[in-house]
Amino acid sequence: MSKLKLSVLDQSQIRRGSNAGEALEESTNLVQLAETLGYERFWVSEHHNFKLVAGTAPEVLIPHLASRTSRIRVGSGGIMLPNHSTLKVAENFGLLETLYPNRIDLGIGRAPGGDRVSAYLLNPSNNFSEKDFFQQLIDLQAFFRGESEVGSVQEKVQSYPKPEQLPALWMLTSSGGSAQFAAHFGMALSFAQFINPEGGPDTAEFYRHNFKPSAELQKPKVNVGIFAFCSEDEQKVEDWITDFQYRMLYIEMGGQGDLPSLDEIRTMNFSLQQKARMAYNRGRFVAGTPDFVKSELLKIADRYECDEIIIATPAESWEDRKRSYELFADIFQTRLNVDN
Repeated sequence: MSKLKLSVLDQSQIRRGSNAGEALEESTNLVQLAETLGYERFWVSEHHNFKLVAGTAPEVLIPHLASRTSRIRVGSGGIMLPNHSTLKVAENFGLLETLYPNRIDLGIGRAPGGDRVSAYLLNPSNNFSEKDFFQQLIDLQAFFRGESEVGSVQEKVQSYPKPEQLPALWMLTSSGGSAQFAAHFGMALSFAQFINPEGGPDTAEFYRHNFKPSAELQKPKVNVGIFAFCSEDEQKVEDWITDFQYRMLYIEMGGQGDLPSLDEIRTMNFSLQQKARMAYNRGRFVAGTPDFVKSELLKIADRYECDEIIIATPAESWEDRKRSYELFADIFQTRLNVDN
């Protein structure tokens, strides 16, 4: 494995007692920090109908973040394509790539990014059909490439502007199903271990074995996303795990109220089912002191046979979150790449 590259997934999570404005300001601070630390790319997510997440529109947040930086790639992790008009996605990202050449990633997913009611309101014609998603991908590539096959909608409608270089196309997957689309269309693949801790390496192997080169990508390309937290202070690590484990349960239970405090969480008695779920969720994150975290992330990279890990680090303290990303950069010496 070549030198490990690090990237950031930012979900613009709203901390206790904070608000969406502060969360988005923190996203801006984080992308600037990530650039100075030599991170490869910075992705933002699309979530709907969830009060603790400010990231609902990557196509709006991406240009803001790109305008505050100069080198780091900025993109979506991802655009939930069935929620959107394919033409509009092509126009949005063609414009972004024109404004910020060779810096834009278009990560695509087919999950709703929320509940089914929200998905319906975003796109009433969405029936979660694989056939429809497949057609959207055909149309997206055709719009980007300026193709207009006989009988296609592109004979009458084209997407503008057409950048000199297309945004990098990534397919996101957590179940493994979308790996077949990534392989078929010659897109890069990102496996979300932070959603599903099982099956990722097998999915990456399937993708590589079935990959068909495209005009944009000649060889298969894989990265993996993981929740992670690093601190020299073992008590901070323990507190982060306690708080984060509850946050995941809260999300899975459809929680809409305020999160309890860390002290309240410490006194809770969890059911056997909740404990089992917490044990399962343990595979979705890595947390520890620098030596431990380095060892675990290298194991993940080896299992996926990839040279890039995307790190998502929600935390109740900006200083702890900032320090965690600094430690990751120091561990893997990404600071040395800033001027390259």
